[in-house]
Amino acid sequence: MGRYVIRRLLQMIPVFVGSTFLIFFMVYALGDPVAALFGDKAPDPAVAARIRQELYLDQPLWKQYLHYMGQVLTGDFGTAFTGQPVLELMVDAFPVTIRLTVVAVLFEVVVGIALGVAGGLRRGRPVDTTVLMLTLIVVSVPTFVSGYVLQYLFGVKWNLVPPTVSPEAGFAELLLPGVVLGLVSLAYVTRLTRTSLAENARADYIRTAVAKGLPRHRIVVRHLLRNSLIPVVTFIGADIGALMGGAIVTERIFNIHGVGYQLYQGILRQNSPTVVGFVTVLVLVFLVANLVVDLLYAVLDPRIRHV
Repeated sequence: MGRYVIRRLLQMIPVFVGSTFLIFFMVYALGDPVAALFGDKAPDPAVAARIRQELYLDQPLWKQYLHYMGQVLTGDFGTAFTGQPVLELMVDAFPVTIRLTVVAVLFEVVVGIALGVAGGLRRGRPVDTTVLMLTLIVVSVPTFVSGYVLQYLFGVKWNLVPPTVSPEAGFAELLLPGVVLGLVSLAYVTRLTRTSLAENARADYIRTAVAKGLPRHRIVVRHLLRNSLIPVVTFIGADIGALMGGAIVTERIFNIHGVGYQLYQGILRQNSPTVVGFVTVLVLVFLVANLVVDLLYAVLDPRIRHV
């Protein structure tokens, strides 16, 4: 196991370098950050040249990337065009989005797996048909539609929760935004669980467990569900990073100042250091989440061994 972890960590290095270089190249090569600072006004050539020198933008792109990575290794993600260090923006934004993601993941895992089990164990019956129809409806409705509808119903009409989130963004306030963020993922988790459960229910080891006279709940929990969760865990591992980076719509609807909000502001104002810094951390989140998923495979399925 130790060798496998070390090997995976070494494999993550070129992936991280390649991903961050592509992001850096796309952000800085497709626009002039200095021109964006001045808006519609034409910048003074001398002032623009001084700013480019201060931001290391007068160097070739590969040198800019090496300079940026050297800063990242020391914990310096640069300075936003507003003059505020990007690291300070991260310290304010990431805890909020992490709490929002935790709520969304718990919602999709608990409810999604429960619905998937209900449909998979009763395949072809009315319960299964109802679950499939509901998940299809959820997948078909865009997040900005479901977000505004739920915000209006629960926050405005019924006054059950605040329609917007305060700057503190506690877990209680993030329940409704977390549900909105995790709705589409919930549908995919439900379908994956249902399909995997239905396939494994016909496996030989399940027939053997039934023939031995094991209790039904033990067969379902210890054997059937455990082996059926591998594709679900794979999806959730990739979905964690996607939820954190894709929370732009949800955070805009509920006025949450998290990662999505900062990315939206950075893109809108062409604030390249902010965008590159936040996306660099999201790349790390993706890599670590996938490593954890690979390690969980051996826990869920004893036939899998990491050497």
